[in-house]
Amino acid sequence: MYDFTGQTALVTGAGSGIGTAIALELAAHGATVIVSDQSEQGCKQVSATILDRGGKALPFAADVADAEAMQALVAFAEDKTGALHLSVNNAGIGGAQAPVGEYPLDAWEQVIKVNLNGAFYGMRYQIPAMERAGGGAIVNMASILGSVGFANSAAYVASKHALLGLTKTAAMEYAQKGIRINAVGPGFIQTPLLTDNLSPEMLDGLAGLHPMGRIGTPEEVSALTCFLLSARASFITGSYHLVDGGYTAP
Repeated sequence: MYDFTGQTALVTGAGSGIGTAIALELAAHGATVIVSDQSEQGCKQVSATILDRGGKALPFAADVADAEAMQALVAFAEDKTGALHLSVNNAGIGGAQAPVGEYPLDAWEQVIKVNLNGAFYGMRYQIPAMERAGGGAIVNMASILGSVGFANSAAYVASKHALLGLTKTAAMEYAQKGIRINAVGPGFIQTPLLTDNLSPEMLDGLAGLHPMGRIGTPEEVSALTCFLLSARASFITGSYHLVDGGYTAP
């Protein structure tokens, strides 16, 4: 369906969940994948899986909330492969659960650093690299909570709403330079970020919020993400695409 042969793709938060699914799918379709995650072990494990399947991958541990680390990550991609063509700014955290009037200040700052600043730092260095490569495509991983609210998740909701504005602005700025930039909004997805922190009863409750009656899979998010990165989406930029089992439909 897609051919990423000869292209270098960078995926943050690739050590688990949605990021892993995206890294595996990109590699399966010919991309050389820079597998990045805050966890060095996660980077290496996913890279090893790609190599075992006959793909191409290079691990690079980095904290997206550190601008210098993001600069070094992009420099690594260019140095090792010659260019950067595709990026997925996927790394994110959920943050504390509390109403706005009680929300911990340190938790607010950390969520904004990772979810919003991390995507900005990524694009800040990815975009010039793509200009040097003659064009490219970026997907920023937003959320259904980029378009609707969710009680007791002020920092996460605010970061994802802001990410959509950042995505649209960057897309306008670089559309004529051959760089497409879009956002994907997953519903609740079966990842460690979700399943490790919620009881089976709470997961059942979340599943019931989706008209399809279930939680999504990382592979379902990856399918949409890889389409947006591919040449088949050549006239799509500056937009926000949901993969949410109907969550936002009502």
